[in-house]
Amino acid sequence: MVFCGRVNPITGSLDWIEEDENYDYHQEISRSSYADMLHDNDRNTKYYQGIRAAVKRVKERGEEAIVLDIGTGTGLLSMMAVTAGADYCYAIEVFKPMADAAVQIVKANGFGDKIRVINKHSTEVSVGADGDMRQRANILITELFDTELIGEGALPSYEHAQHNLMQEHWEAVPHRATVYAQVVESHRLWSWNKLFSMHLDCGTIKPPPEMQSCPGAPSVCDVQLSQLSPGDFTPLSGIHVVFRVDFSKQVSSTPVSHIVSFRSLANGTAQVILSWWDIDMDPEATINCSMKPAWLYPPLHPVPWRDHWMQCVYFLPEEIKVTQGEDFSLVAHQDDYCLWYNLTKPSAADSPAESPACHCGSHIIWNRPRFGELNDQNRMEKYQEALKKVLRPGSVCLCVSDGSLLPIMAHFIGASQVFTLESSSMAHQLMDKWSSQKWR
Repeated sequence: MVFCGRVNPITGSLDWIEEDENYDYHQEISRSSYADMLHDNDRNTKYYQGIRAAVKRVKERGEEAIVLDIGTGTGLLSMMAVTAGADYCYAIEVFKPMADAAVQIVKANGFGDKIRVINKHSTEVSVGADGDMRQRANILITELFDTELIGEGALPSYEHAQHNLMQEHWEAVPHRATVYAQVVESHRLWSWNKLFSMHLDCGTIKPPPEMQSCPGAPSVCDVQLSQLSPGDFTPLSGIHVVFRVDFSKQVSSTPVSHIVSFRSLANGTAQVILSWWDIDMDPEATINCSMKPAWLYPPLHPVPWRDHWMQCVYFLPEEIKVTQGEDFSLVAHQDDYCLWYNLTKPSAADSPAESPACHCGSHIIWNRPRFGELNDQNRMEKYQEALKKVLRPGSVCLCVSDGSLLPIMAHFIGASQVFTLESSSMAHQLMDKWSSQKWR
């Protein structure tokens, strides 16, 4: 059973559709991030430099360089390894159409005798005379990272491979990863998470109380922070290291919390955590690939553009007033697939915190851009002007939508009756919450 992502034209959200065995999955490959990764020159150059250095270290110890490449994709990193002098490479790819493509690419480039493509999940790979791998590897190469670093299951994959597929001592490319975070106040970013009051000529429409108190969606919001002007946010903390993962040592996917203590830089309202990561390809950290936004680079320094790795925006469960010079603890909670943050006083930093979950329904039916649209006062004013031109005393309105606020606006402006046709039960429940509250 394979599911493919499809953008819902009404909500803009990503729906997962099951496709049958005759579906041409090459379409999915061509529309995926593979091309963006393959054309990321900075990424590719740093990976090759790191792989070449790892092979050299192994050879200097008098050992054969046996590489394990998890999530090989097109086989690019495996071919880099053989080019750098690796003796043999096991390239693992679970997605069959991609594994089939990798076999052809490896063969076409003359590496068929040095690279074996294994179409399995890494946790299913066996080692032994009759296994998928004849021997354990001593160089581990992976590119299992997403914008959040761990969202593609990197930690459990590393944990299993290091236990079951690697020799007692191994080299890793990347060697380590570091996650950074900064606490900020940002009206623009917060508007992607919470619905604000809507100001009309005839009054103000406030969201239902349940929406105002909802902690929001647990998922990270990945954005190009380079396109965010420094004037769109106020830093309330410095940029801090949240945690590091050393891939040359045993990795654990056990949930853990990381506490970062800081003193507030300014008065304001803590709303958002900006975050990104970088990876060191070698132990000495001389080969570094960074996801930091453009405004952290020196003037005139070339900035790599990536759409497959961006930066993270995390929304705090609630806004917190801070005073310049006040001490706080930023707590990053990490499980095997995601991160979420809390901001507390130092005395409460050790308190357990569950991942935030939407209880109002709006974060389930509206994605982040949709929140931004609904909070765009200029946009809503244009809709107000258009409705006022067509509404008359006694008007009966029908709105065909999926969680639109136009029915609420039409009622508020003065329509006699408003009917809204909702395509999902969640949208229907959300509109019930709006219609049940007092308006004036």
